[in-house]
Parts: sequence; C-alpha cells; structure tokens
Amino acid sequence: MKKIITLLSFVGMLSLQGCTVNDTTDYVDYDTISEVFEIKNIDFGYNTVDGFNIYQKLTPKILASDVVLIYRLSGTIDSNTPIWQLIPRTLYLTNGREIDYDFDFSREDFKIFAKGNYDLETTPGYLDNQTFRIVIVPGNFAKTIDKNNFDAVITALNVNENQIQKINF
Repeated sequence: MKKIITLLSFVGMLSLQGCTVNDTTDYVDYDTISEVFEIKNIDFGYNTVDGFNIYQKLTPKILASDVVLIYRLSGTIDSNTPIWQLIPRTLYLTNGREIDYDFDFSREDFKIFAKGNYDLETTPGYLDNQTFRIVIVPGNFAKTIDKNNFDAVITALNVNENQIQKINF
C-alpha cells in the first residue's frame, strides 16, 4: 500500500508540473491614442443657462475610459515658455473678487465655464482672447501622470508640440 501511495504521489507530482514560459516579446500598444487640441484666442460666449462658456464637440468621440484634462494659458515667461494652469482653477482678484474656471466633458463634447462672485464683464481680460489646451488621456495613463504639469503630461503621452491640433471656431 505504501508503494502504491508513493508511486501515485510521484506520478501526481510529475503530471501537475507546470511549464515555464519566458515571454521576452515587447508589447507595442497600437490602440492607446492620446490627443492634444488647442483653442487659441477665443472669447467666452454667454447664455442664461450656463453663463459664460466655451462649447466644443469631440470628433471622434472618446472612449468611456478616457479622461479629459484642460489647461488655460495664464501667461508666458518668455516667447517660448508658456505657463499652463490645470482647470478647475480659482483666481483670487482684488477686493475679494473670485473667478472660477471649470469644465465638464462627455464622450462627445466638452464645455469650459467661467463663473465669478462679481460681474465678469467688468474684467474682459479673463473672458476674451483666452487660450486652452485640451488633452485626451487614455484611461490607463490617468492614474500615473502628474496632471498639474502640462509638460509632464504631454511627455508621458509622447506628444510633440507640432502634433497639437488647432481648433478653429
């Protein structure tokens, strides 16, 4: 009986042995697409429902797992060094005034809002001739990128400045 159990144990160990595969093939991801769009020198429109806003459809539609990041050009250090601020963003002005830039997006479109605790038309510099960059980030990248740094985002997504698509209204 002991010999049979030993024999069955030995046969069982041999038959349950797994194969080891050393897969050294590098995987190239051809379907993860990131895009960057620029809206340059645009004025916020106004309607009674949404207030001051900029609306744009996304063509083609983005994937359900994708994330949209929007940056506002807040100034420049020199002619070659723009300063991009991630929105949502609150700017604190003098006399307790505040202006908020925010946005929403779906798979089909996005909308950028400007709201404040005062009449925004009294400070047209925050509504007129604004420049924004819209970054579509594939869902698997969204957790690992420093979203506050525009340059870090486009570097991680391997997007060059000349690949940024201009949107004309």
